[in-house]
Amino acid sequence: MKLDIDYKKDKIILKNAKDFIPRHIFECGQCFRWNENQDSSFTGVAHNRVISVQKLDKDIIIENSTREDFENIWIKYFDLGTDYGIIKNKISQDDEVMQKAIEFGKGIRILRQEPWETLVSFIISANNNIPRIKKTIELLAGAYGEYLGEFHGEKRYGFPTARVLSQLSIEELKACNLGYRAAYIQKTASMLDMEPTELDEIARLDIVNCKKNLLKYQGVGPKVAHCVLFFCMGKMQAFPVDVWVKRVMEYFYFHREASPKEIQEFAWEKFGKYAGYAQQYLFYYARELGIGKG
Repeated sequence: MKLDIDYKKDKIILKNAKDFIPRHIFECGQCFRWNENQDSSFTGVAHNRVISVQKLDKDIIIENSTREDFENIWIKYFDLGTDYGIIKNKISQDDEVMQKAIEFGKGIRILRQEPWETLVSFIISANNNIPRIKKTIELLAGAYGEYLGEFHGEKRYGFPTARVLSQLSIEELKACNLGYRAAYIQKTASMLDMEPTELDEIARLDIVNCKKNLLKYQGVGPKVAHCVLFFCMGKMQAFPVDVWVKRVMEYFYFHREASPKEIQEFAWEKFGKYAGYAQQYLFYYARELGIGKG
């Protein structure tokens, strides 16, 4: 996708940005460190950087970014090289449900996130709700992450490293609202502290072996594994099945109870290599409108 960019001091203007609505991106359940400000911009922390993102008319304004960071970090992070028009057309062909889901979440882009933070975040997400997940991650970052400075009147912190978390006691981790997940995080952090490049090596495997390797980490089941596969390991056919996706798939496509495995196989056959994108549109559509609930 050709980008029309205006570089200002500490600010990037992405002109006539297509398929980019901050609220859709940051509230569709794929990330947990972005929060809306009073002016409808969103401030977030990723890759040990703090930026704010705002849509003004047809433009996207990225504040607190250098040109170097934009080109080396944010183009990839916001998946700006992907033409979402092609994906939308492919997965919505002859599918009225998907057409409605895409229209509802038309500004979603899939963030290319950092593997370690994504793994921990989705371990925390299991059997949890988004406000609590976000609070827990901020407690971890505030207590044990690198201080990144003050931005918009708040102190900002990076995500703590595997080495730092591996050295904490279960009690220290539980103090960050981790509950029973504290033991999972400590064990997984210890494994990755000893093998710091392992997640990058896993990401280079095919989806079957990638998933198999992810399942060895404490707290990682099939749903969490598929989230990691999709949100940071480039396996765009991964199809996480949580309660909302299960409901919407049963409600619109099966008209009966269906197992996660059955749903995934149906999705792979129907949506092919873009199954993960279809899942994200369906998840946001179902959760926001309460489709299939009850």
